[in-house]
Amino acid sequence: MNILILMMLALITTLTAFAQDKPITETYKIDNTATSVQWAAKKVIGGGHNGNVSTKEGYLTFTGDIITSGEIIVDMKSITDADMPKTDEYNAKLVGHLKSPDFFNVDKNPEAKLVITSSEKIEKGLRMKGDLTFVGKTNPIEFDAIISKPIGAITAKTKVVLDRTKWDLKYGSADFFKSLGDKAIDNEFTLSIELVAKK
Repeated sequence: MNILILMMLALITTLTAFAQDKPITETYKIDNTATSVQWAAKKVIGGGHNGNVSTKEGYLTFTGDIITSGEIIVDMKSITDADMPKTDEYNAKLVGHLKSPDFFNVDKNPEAKLVITSSEKIEKGLRMKGDLTFVGKTNPIEFDAIISKPIGAITAKTKVVLDRTKWDLKYGSADFFKSLGDKAIDNEFTLSIELVAKK
């Protein structure tokens, strides 16, 4: 009997230790008011524009210090320009053009979505993998993010460089239209993201 009791105690101790070592899974909801998404695009020969776009909803799921899944939805109709005064007529023209079928066609595609499929630890932060959908097309992407976890929240900072032509955004691309000269627009644009999510 004593041996049986000792065996049971050893099993309970082992299971308790295993439970304590097992990483905790937690889900955080995106705080849209605290999250910033800035875009920047430039011409091939000098000049460019930058602005903002707002997140609509989303979440990040952590297991320990690793993001195992997540989803971020962006309201493409919220796109703005920040390098020209709002009262400037060219500001409205640029934003209108970005919302048109030449670019993001927001009436047909009002949302963009990033689905995070996995991540792994790197020297500084996490290397993220996922699928990005906008203008009706999905492509896999990979980027690095610096993550911090204050109590009850997480912050993530990243800069993502995208080749728009992979999503069939070809307007002004010298790869598809010749003789554009200084009107040619670089295929790559940048998203600088500072994301805040809370339990």
